[in-house]
Amino acid sequence: MIKNDLSRGLQAVSGFIHRHPKRITGTLAALLLGTGVTAFGVAPLAPDAADLPVRQVLESVQALPTDTQSDILGEFRYSLFRTETTRSSDTADALLRRLNIDDASASVFLRSDANAQLILAGRAGKAVTVEASDSQQLLKLSMRWPTDDETLFKRLVIERTATGLVSRIETAPYAASVRLASGNIQSSLFAATDEARIPDAVAVQVAEIFSGDIDFRRDLRKGDRFNVVYETLEADGEPLRTGRVLSAEFVNAGKIHQAMWFQPAGQGAGAPNKGGYYTLDGQSLRRAYLSSPVEFSRVSSGFSMRFHPILQKWRAHLGTDFAAPTGTPARTVGDGVVEFAGVQNGYGNVVFIRHRNGHETVYAHLSKVSVQRGQSVSQGQTIGLVGATGWATGPHLHFEFRVNGAHQDPMTIAKQSETVTLPAGAMPAFREVAAGVRSQLQAAASIGQTRAE
Repeated sequence: MIKNDLSRGLQAVSGFIHRHPKRITGTLAALLLGTGVTAFGVAPLAPDAADLPVRQVLESVQALPTDTQSDILGEFRYSLFRTETTRSSDTADALLRRLNIDDASASVFLRSDANAQLILAGRAGKAVTVEASDSQQLLKLSMRWPTDDETLFKRLVIERTATGLVSRIETAPYAASVRLASGNIQSSLFAATDEARIPDAVAVQVAEIFSGDIDFRRDLRKGDRFNVVYETLEADGEPLRTGRVLSAEFVNAGKIHQAMWFQPAGQGAGAPNKGGYYTLDGQSLRRAYLSSPVEFSRVSSGFSMRFHPILQKWRAHLGTDFAAPTGTPARTVGDGVVEFAGVQNGYGNVVFIRHRNGHETVYAHLSKVSVQRGQSVSQGQTIGLVGATGWATGPHLHFEFRVNGAHQDPMTIAKQSETVTLPAGAMPAFREVAAGVRSQLQAAASIGQTRAE
């Protein structure tokens, strides 16, 4: 019954909407408009902010105490650090002034203490680091220098204690760091390494490593390039000496030469198979004879006919002369036994060394002889010092190579001498190291490319 009534009501409403659509629309519009007007009329009834009451509140704030902070700041002391290089004209006072030290007791100590006197003794160019108080009083001084042991350096330390300044000398090991560099030949090897800020000791090693394949006195070409990875030995973070060349690459006349240092595992420095340089495919670069009895040097007279400066006539020069300052170490080019060491006619101070297979080498005009007859010597060992004894017009080393008594060109013999092979058991480890070396040389080459760009 209710359902039927609801249905009839809906039908009646629907019919009314169909018969009077405009009336229904107008009614709805009036309702909506009235609602909007009502809303608009209510909004202005909110209070105006300017009419709201304002109340001022005052409170007293107590200042924080500053006496404690002032006392702490007044007691604060700071240290100043400075490094200077010694000069040949330095006195204790002059050095301290450059270090901004105004300390009479420190000046007296540097002049009187035996250890402290090492600072200004000997050659100049030593790096001295100090720690000073804010009143310019010396608190600590340190200086480092290399020793004959290539693994250790010495450190002088001067410190202020409750009883005054004290000094001590310490010995410590170097820390090795690896550096990468690259260069291009424009005139000479040393000019190129200077341009690339590579130490001369590294340039000498590079020349020694590739001396069996490249004549650095005659074969260099403009545009040749090289990449090198080498060690720098640091003392307390300060570079103090150059270490070993770890790997190198030299492109000469378009031909690529590569080398890496490798020492088989378990082989100490005095072992038969001690470390050496190899090509990256495992071929040894160490030959039975070195190409030169002195480190990379200028050849002043080769193996040829020449006008003798003393005899004043043309005569066959049956050796090679290496120009070098007096005191330069002269080394044996190969393993052997000293056959003669002493003075002999125009040779002056001279050393004869007998090698295997009827080979003999001669080192003449020495200022000092460091070996004696019958002594066994190994390749690269110092046997004397360059000089100008005998028939010599200036300091140089006269070097001869004889085979069964007949003179031979030392350069030719060195290049033809056999190489020392790498043990077969060491090849797996060698290949693993060589893979890393290739990456290092590529990184070094990128340095040169970046510089060029």
